[in-house]
Formats: sequence, structure tokens, C-alpha cells
Amino acid sequence: MTSTRRPSHFGLPSDTGGRDLGIFMPMANGGWIMSRNSPRLDGSYEYNLKAAKLAEDIGLDFIMAMAKYRGYGGEIEQWRYTLDSPMMMAGLAQATSRVKVWATVHTILQNPAVTAKMIATLDQISGGRAGLNVVTGAYKGEFAQMGAWPEGVDHDERYVLATEWIQAIKALWTQDSVTMQGKYFQLEDCMSDPKPFVPPFLVCAGTSKTGIRFTAQEMDALFLSGGNLEELAKNSAGAKAGALEEGNPIRTYSMMTVVLGDSDAAAEETAAHYAAGLDEEALWGMMRAYGMIDAEIGRENDFVKKSRSGFMTPHVAGTADTVIERLSEMFEKTSLDGLMLIFPEYLSALPVFGEKILPVLRERFPARTSEPTHA
Repeated sequence: MTSTRRPSHFGLPSDTGGRDLGIFMPMANGGWIMSRNSPRLDGSYEYNLKAAKLAEDIGLDFIMAMAKYRGYGGEIEQWRYTLDSPMMMAGLAQATSRVKVWATVHTILQNPAVTAKMIATLDQISGGRAGLNVVTGAYKGEFAQMGAWPEGVDHDERYVLATEWIQAIKALWTQDSVTMQGKYFQLEDCMSDPKPFVPPFLVCAGTSKTGIRFTAQEMDALFLSGGNLEELAKNSAGAKAGALEEGNPIRTYSMMTVVLGDSDAAAEETAAHYAAGLDEEALWGMMRAYGMIDAEIGRENDFVKKSRSGFMTPHVAGTADTVIERLSEMFEKTSLDGLMLIFPEYLSALPVFGEKILPVLRERFPARTSEPTHA
């Protein structure tokens, strides 16, 4: 069974040369800062509902929620309390009308037929705004606790599994019946109806050659990172070039935490305050989750140095004008098609972002009005 090329038009600014801007939903306690001094987000549905409505009201393009089953510990119990991603996004889809809603599913946890049904349901609830963030699984402790870690399936082999998984889902979304005898998944005259209104947007994150190849062959977008703008630009350009070789042009996104202040000094002071409250135990928990051996603990490698800021993603701290210039520089110096934004506290920051930053970014990086050519 082979997958078919997907249309390039998803109702996003990047369809016609603009930049897609959305938020990473705060569906886990603590948000994306491992600090005793940062706002203690509770990860509740009530908070996420308010954030989603604000994202839509100010004109953002998408909201996305991760899937997490075990946190990183520490005094702050980072990410111990989390909501189910597809279920939460279904609720938020009902509460919104325009913003895209992207849910996360781990390939090693959910059968493809079950996932096909879940996302088709999300697509119907949202009226064609659904997306699927595909995670191949990397935190052994997260899955071993429930007896779901496939022993012997290493990093590259997980993408073999993921390829079977997503190809089965695509087939179930488009074919009356699917029979598939794969290495990891077997379907026999398997049916899944109703079909999605439109092909759900497919996205994943990865930096390895295997992960980028999987994205190039099967996904619509890739989340990636870089140690600096030059590295980010290189990674984005390389991923897009590889995708074009596969005949499947993709979008590239990155993540950014935004710390706003009345002055650059005030914002930087806030960021430093977060760093001063770093929960070391939570940091070690995150390192273990990322596959770092205990012997790494205490070594001041690049990963540890960056993580000591308390921020789990790259961040920018400053006034609205400074944030505009930093984000503009990212778009100008890289081929990124968009950013997924994170805030220390969403409910106070989103209105400011919508009033002072988003209109300028839309003006500087406009989407063309002409219709794109479909792939």
C-alpha cells in the first residue's frame, strides 16, 4: 500500500506565502518553564478553553496540544497533571469556529484504525479544521509504565512502524475498505466511516535524517529547531529540499516562548527570575526522558546550559517592538513557514500579542490573495 500526494491548500497563510502563527496549548501543569518562580499554570480544561478562545479572537491560525502520560517530577511536579490531547481538542473545536485544531497521538500507543476514527470525528466536530501531530515515541518510562514500550524497536525502526501506521490511516480516510499485512499492523477488510471532510493536516517533529525522511514522505509540516538562526535556516532548507526530492513539498515550523515586558530590561529580568528558580530535579527528569544517561548529569554540555534558563524551548524576552524584530528576523533569515508560540502566562499575554505584535507580523509577511496551485 502506498500513500498518495496530498493537496497543498489547508486554509493557512502559508498556502500563499504568509506565515502560520499558533499556540502550543498549556495542557500540562507548569507550562514550558521548569521553575519555581514562573506562573504555575494548572493545565486545566478551563484555562485551555480561555486560551483557545483568545487565540481565535486575536486572529491566530492554529492551536495544538501535545500528548503526555508521565511528567518530569521535581518539586514543581512538572507535567504530572495533563489532559488527553484528542479529547481536549474536540472540546476546543466545539468552542471555536475558525482556528485550526491539531491533536497529538503516539504511534506506539494507538491502533491506526482507532486513530483514523478519532481524527475523522475531530474533523467533523471542527468542520474541517482538524490536524494530527504524529509522535513516534521517545520517552521509554512514559510507555513502559503501562506496558506499551515495544522492546527492540529502536529509533529508526520506530519510523518503520510509524510509516505503516500513517499509511494505514490515510487509506482508511480515503478507501471503502483496507486490507494491509504489515510488520506491525494488520488490517483485514477494515472500514472507517465517515471520512474526513478534508484531509486532516499532518505534522510531526524531528531532526534525525530518518525523521526528516519520514516527514518528507508522509507529512505536511515539520517542527524543527536549531542552536542559532544559521543552524535553524540550514535545517529548514535541508528538510524542504529533501521533501521536494520526495515530490511532497512540506512546511517547516519552529517553537518560541515569548516573555513580554514594558521594557527590554524588565522582560529580561523576568526571564532571569525564572532561571533563578530552576527546578534541578525536574531538569534531570527531562534529561532522562530525552534518553540522556545518568552519567550526563552534572556535565555542562550545550543541552544542560540552555536548559538552565528554565525554558524548555528557545525564548525571546523584550517589549512588543523587540519581539516583533526578533520574530521578523527569524522569518527573514530562515525558510520557516510559521511559529508555534508559548507564553509564561497565556491569558494576559495573548491580548497584548494580538494588539501590538500580530498585526505587524501580518503586514510584514502577508499571504498572497491569489489561490494556490493544488499539488
